[in-house]
Formats: sequence, structure tokens, C-alpha cells
Amino acid sequence: MKNSVFAIFLLLIISCQQKTEDVSKIKEDVSFLADDKLEGRQTGTEGEKKAAEFIANRFKKMGLTAKGTNGYYQEFSFLPKTDPHSEVKFTKNQDGTITGRNVIGYIDNKAANTIIIGAHFDHLGYGGEGSLYRDSIKAIHNGADDNASGTAVMLDLASKLKDKNTSNNYLFMAFSGEEMGLLGSNYFVKNPTIDTKAVSYMINMDMVGRLKQDTTLAVYGTGTSPIFKQVLKSHNNKFKLIENESGVGPSDHTSFYLADIPVLHFFTGQHEDYHKPGDDSEKLNYTGMETISEYIFDVISDLDDNGKLAFRKTKNESESTPRFKVGLGVIPDYLFDGKGMRIDGISEGRPAEKAGLKKGDIVIQLGDSLVTNMMSYMRALSIFDKGDKTKVVVKRDQQEVTSSIPVSYTHLRAHETPEH
Repeated sequence: MKNSVFAIFLLLIISCQQKTEDVSKIKEDVSFLADDKLEGRQTGTEGEKKAAEFIANRFKKMGLTAKGTNGYYQEFSFLPKTDPHSEVKFTKNQDGTITGRNVIGYIDNKAANTIIIGAHFDHLGYGGEGSLYRDSIKAIHNGADDNASGTAVMLDLASKLKDKNTSNNYLFMAFSGEEMGLLGSNYFVKNPTIDTKAVSYMINMDMVGRLKQDTTLAVYGTGTSPIFKQVLKSHNNKFKLIENESGVGPSDHTSFYLADIPVLHFFTGQHEDYHKPGDDSEKLNYTGMETISEYIFDVISDLDDNGKLAFRKTKNESESTPRFKVGLGVIPDYLFDGKGMRIDGISEGRPAEKAGLKKGDIVIQLGDSLVTNMMSYMRALSIFDKGDKTKVVVKRDQQEVTSSIPVSYTHLRAHETPEH
């Protein structure tokens, strides 16, 4: 009996030590990728190249096989868009082309099927079109949460899956060009370095670094295979899950879903530092990131002997999303599951700030329209034009507050999660 108790105690100590080491390694990876020296990892820059080299070296040290077109790298060249509504064209040997690189490592278990685990590692450099930073002084956008966090969790999963769950092969991918329109993942799907017909499913992590105290975790793509919901539920004892069935969303999993591959996308929510210089490494919840990594590992383990997963088409919610030309200058809380639209951040100098709205306010009416969720909020916003003025009613500390608010022009790229 004493020996049994001692053995259990020893296993607990070893488990705690391993978790501490994993958290430390995740933090180390994020700290490198989100350092000022990489200048925001914008696709095609020296900072992006340094980040790619770091990831490739991590793959090599873990013993992953190179699976790019040039060692661990898969380069792609493209002409940047001049029209925001046009598609980027992949091309070579033309003036003005930008070259990015995916980083690809492989665990070959000699299995029939392969699981793809990915995260984008590029960000906005010093800002540019995608930035929500309003100051005239340029500043580095380090993108610790977006998406050094997802890249670090991807690397952690690579270390966890080495010599484990050997009924599948594993392809680990760090995508570039995500911030410019899912370019790296789109290029890979069109120019795969493995047989994509043998891919069972794809897992994507994008902004998983700020797990909140209420442990809310969003998982998208839950309807893309019939087995996903059951497996996610059976291994969840730590998170408040917000599930979305659609395989289409503002991150790289979309490229794989559109190729008829089941997908799961993990996300801990937006925040006031999204696409701003304040998205730095000291603000991340590293223990939360390791907990998410453990959860994903448990899901993968459960699916290990299920063979190639069945694919299912889902309703494309983006097709039914109202078009709008104006915004209030707020960042919605996409993890809020109550009645209304909760504000997770206020942009400086925009209408919401001028109207006195605050983080945590819940919009329950805009103009004459009641707001019950995100979709009804966007429908209400879609009827306004630049220069219009309306009223907004918010719930604040159980009180209803009414303000007069102007609406202003907003420009969104098609793949982005919007700032409204």
C-alpha cells in the first residue's frame, strides 16, 4: 500500500515538473517571436525570415522531418493587392513581388492518414493597413497573442506527439501571409507537399494566448466532422466552450475546409491590444496556453484510432453576414454568450469613445433595432451610412445608459475579424 501511494505521489511530481517545463518553453518561444528584434514579422521582411529560421530550428531539434520544397521552407511569391476586393496573384520574377515562407515539419509514423496542425507566425510589422493603432508615430506590432501564441502551442504539440499516438502521421505548419489574406495556407492547399487526400483533419490555433479567468475557449469548425462535438465535450473539464459549427472563419483553417478537410480552430478571444503595438509577450497567460495544448492533445489522442474522419459541409455564416460601411469603433467580445453585444475594447478617437461607451458595456439597442447577439448588431449597423447619427442603448452594471452616437466609415479586409 505504501509503495502504491509513493508511486502515485512520484507520478504527480513528474507530471507537475513536465507541465512547468512545457509552460516555460512556450513562454520562451513566444518571447523570441514577439521580440522587437523581429520587427513584427511582416511577410517578406527580415523579421519574418528570422522567425521562420527559429521555427525550422525548433523542428530540427525535435527530430521532425523537413517537408517543405526547400528543406523546412515552402516559399511563395505574390504581388500585393491594389484593390482590396481583388484576389492576390501568386507569381514570380515580377517587379514588386513579395516572398513569404511557410515552415513545415513532419512526423512520419508510416500511417495511412495525416493530421495537419498549424498556426500562422506572421504579423503586421510596423502596422500598415491592418493596424488599429491611431497614433501618427509608427511602432512595432509584435503580435504576441496574434499569433506567436498559436505558433508556440503548435510547437508544444509537436513535442507532445513525438513517438505518441502513432496511428497517424503529423504535419506541423507555421503559415506566413495570414495577415495579408490567408496566403500561406491557401498556397499550401494549392501546392501541397503531401497527399491531401490522406489528410484526416486540420487543427488551427490563432490567438490562444489570453485565456481569461472565466476560462472561455472558442472552438470553430465543430460541425465539419460528425465526431467533433462528442470528442470535444468528453475531454472538457476546464473550459467554458463556445462552439461554432462553421468551417469558414478569419484564419487559416478556412483554406483547408474549402478543400473538404474537417477543421477545428481554437481561439481565446479578442482584446484591446488586437492589431496594436500593445500586443506584447508579458500580457499572455502561459499556463492557460499549456492547458489548451493539453486539451488539444487529449482530443487528438481520442481520435487516434478513428481512421480518416468524415467531412461535412457547414453553413457558411459569412454569406449571411450583413454588409456594412460604417462602424462605432468598438471591438466586440466574440466569446460573450449572453443577450446583446458586449464591448471588449474601445478604439481611441472613434465614435464609441466620444459617446462615452466603455469596455464591458453590453449594446442592447442601436437606433430602432434591438440587439440580441452579434448578428443582430451587424444587421442594425448595416442600415447606416457615413455621417449618420443615432442612439445606442447599453447595459452597464445592471443599468441602461442611452447615448447619442455618430457612425463613421470603416474599411475591412475580407478575412479579418472586424472592429465595428
